[in-house]
Amino acid sequence: MRNPLADKAVAIKPSGIRKFFDIVSEMPDAISLGVGEPDFETPWHIREEGIYSLERGRTFYTSNSGLKELKQEICSYIDRRFRVPYRYQDEVIVTVGGSEAIDIAMRAMLNPGEEVIIPQPSYVSYEPCAILADGVPVIVELKEENEFRLTKEQLLAAITPKTKLLILPYPNNPTGAIMEKKDLEEIASVIIEHDIFVLSDEIYSELSYNGGHVTIASLPGMRERTILINGFSKSYAMTGWRLGYACGPAEIISQMVKIHQFAIMCAPTTSQYAAVEALRNGDADVAVMRESYNQRRRFLVHRLREMGLTCFEPYGAFYVFPSIQKFGMSSDDFATTLLQEEKVAVVPGTAFGDCGEGFLRISYAYSLESLKKALDRVEHFIQRLDKGGANS
Repeated sequence: MRNPLADKAVAIKPSGIRKFFDIVSEMPDAISLGVGEPDFETPWHIREEGIYSLERGRTFYTSNSGLKELKQEICSYIDRRFRVPYRYQDEVIVTVGGSEAIDIAMRAMLNPGEEVIIPQPSYVSYEPCAILADGVPVIVELKEENEFRLTKEQLLAAITPKTKLLILPYPNNPTGAIMEKKDLEEIASVIIEHDIFVLSDEIYSELSYNGGHVTIASLPGMRERTILINGFSKSYAMTGWRLGYACGPAEIISQMVKIHQFAIMCAPTTSQYAAVEALRNGDADVAVMRESYNQRRRFLVHRLREMGLTCFEPYGAFYVFPSIQKFGMSSDDFATTLLQEEKVAVVPGTAFGDCGEGFLRISYAYSLESLKKALDRVEHFIQRLDKGGANS
């Protein structure tokens, strides 16, 4: 019988994040610090708007590119927060989560063999999406000594005549790293000089703890070269609503809409009405959640350093990325043994690229009570390692 499978699909590895999540779901009393999902419920006024839309019978398709009111609110939000104007008519598309926006942007932009520069450690979807779009991933290994920022020198070294697209994943998952305006200005000059484009994944833009987030699209000459990806999952605690969006040049967005049209039709109508309410009246909710995350961030970094773990201070998202290199264990072995012996789940750094070896991703999208309990268990585990190894 003929092989029914596509070689490129078979070659893609499953997500390393879900492996530990699946184990935890079958383990009583385990504490998971592995999944990047807010522990807050979607604010009531946003849920209420979704319920109201159902009560009003708003259960039909929207425009392929999204509800007009939502696209207008997205443009208003991007303009007031980042001073970047977009036209709702042809420069915005509403997608099923930010992940779909990443996927269809690459499919709309890449020809077979064109190269995509992907800084790692970073979100698990970039490399597979590039491969599925027939692009060639070019991995740039981010360094702890640079606080996992992409430098001008690293970017220059990765560019070839085949380079088409740079993925810019900041604030970063898994490291929590950010890029400040001066960092973005340095790489923007390289991007313009070498005539390449940027896919800027800014899903964590509202979760920045060292001043306001800056988008590369706001820099001179970059708006026309940037696809800005964002969404509602992280900022508004709306993961299950599955809603994201992309803003960018009309010629690129129009092709993304075409792919989205044939693959999806439109994003969920109920979610779109709820998202209108989130953008109009959700700023205070975001501020409350951000302050809570910031409190947890400071606690987690302090506790990890008290235990003797090296941990650079992250200023974005809701992750820390401590080093466990001193124990001489692989990230996978450390995480697996920690889960087995102390029932605490974290994610090996290698789930986000080979250069994540020697690190762990720990999410603080959990209550302080859960974090304190989990960190006590982690400390107990580390104390045993310091005395001669686990299982002692």
